[in-house]
Amino acid sequence: MMGRYLTIKELTQAVGGEVTPRMVRHYHNLGLLPQPQRSANNYRLYTEQDVQQLSRIVALKKQGFQLAHIQQLLQGDELPGEQVMLAQLQQHYRTVIQQLSRLRQTAMALEGVLGRDRKCQSVQADAIAQLRWLEAETQSGLVSLEHLWQRLDAETATHPEAFEESLQRLLPDLSGRSEIEVHLLTKLVLACGDVSLVPFVRRSGDAIAAAREALKAECQIVGDVPAVTAALDHTRLAHLSCPVSTLIADPHITDAHDAEQAFWQDHLWQHHLQQMPTGSILLVGYAPSVLTTACDLIEQGKLQPALIIGMPIGFSHAPAAKRRLLQAGVPCFTLEGTLGGGLLAAATLNALVESLLDKPDCHCYLSAP
Repeated sequence: MMGRYLTIKELTQAVGGEVTPRMVRHYHNLGLLPQPQRSANNYRLYTEQDVQQLSRIVALKKQGFQLAHIQQLLQGDELPGEQVMLAQLQQHYRTVIQQLSRLRQTAMALEGVLGRDRKCQSVQADAIAQLRWLEAETQSGLVSLEHLWQRLDAETATHPEAFEESLQRLLPDLSGRSEIEVHLLTKLVLACGDVSLVPFVRRSGDAIAAAREALKAECQIVGDVPAVTAALDHTRLAHLSCPVSTLIADPHITDAHDAEQAFWQDHLWQHHLQQMPTGSILLVGYAPSVLTTACDLIEQGKLQPALIIGMPIGFSHAPAAKRRLLQAGVPCFTLEGTLGGGLLAAATLNALVESLLDKPDCHCYLSAP
């Protein structure tokens, strides 16, 4: 500290987030940070206002905004019109989606080679050899590539797929997770076929313990719509003497839009949510407003669930509801962002029930992070 000023090193330490002096100088060159004052020895001198500005830049970068958009967002009065800014952000979103599509294509190609069980490995080495010499830029190379996939696909018709075996080559490192959590994550991947789902699964630290205790106590299971409760493992739940009910008991609800509209239009369903027994497990796989209302009731002390599995579908309300859930102080499982759905919510509970019945005395989850 030099008087009321900070050096560039002290500035980066104050902000944290792996910010380096080199990054600060780059932000100066881009105009994201104003040029600082200089000491008599030509040291850069920063104020608390600079700390706040740099913190905002770091926060927006973590949210995925490009530096050009951050500059526009921080320009204040010079910010382009709202519609112009929205159009620019929409274009950036489309670019990101295109990048994700290309990455998905790459992932699919890798899965095509790596996601082979033991009985398919007889052609795997040959496939890798062909890929190594493939002339992908020529028409004949593309034909060879198509023949390669046809050969690999033909091998799959000789035996049933060994899902668990293939998954071991594709899952990220889960060595730091408990056996029960690994089992749950595996079931979620098998429910949707998307290994990239794993990093987006979030849970409170006490979620597994709370789920097992509630299930042992023969708790009530409440799903937001019939499609969620229909996907539950009723045989195992009956073995645990856990009754199952549906919050929005309308058999005509077939998608998230219908569920959301029904919950808003009929206050009966909101009343049912408030009347849910203490110590129940609530599964939300469709309507984000169910999850938002549940968080409201928890904050008001009017709802005391043992666990919430909050995985509603939605593009703005659902991500917001999930963030509230993680801050509500109740044991929970959720998926970041727009990911979700009734099948994944049901698969989460089914995995917890299965592991409880198969390993009732397992306590590995207590020592895992």
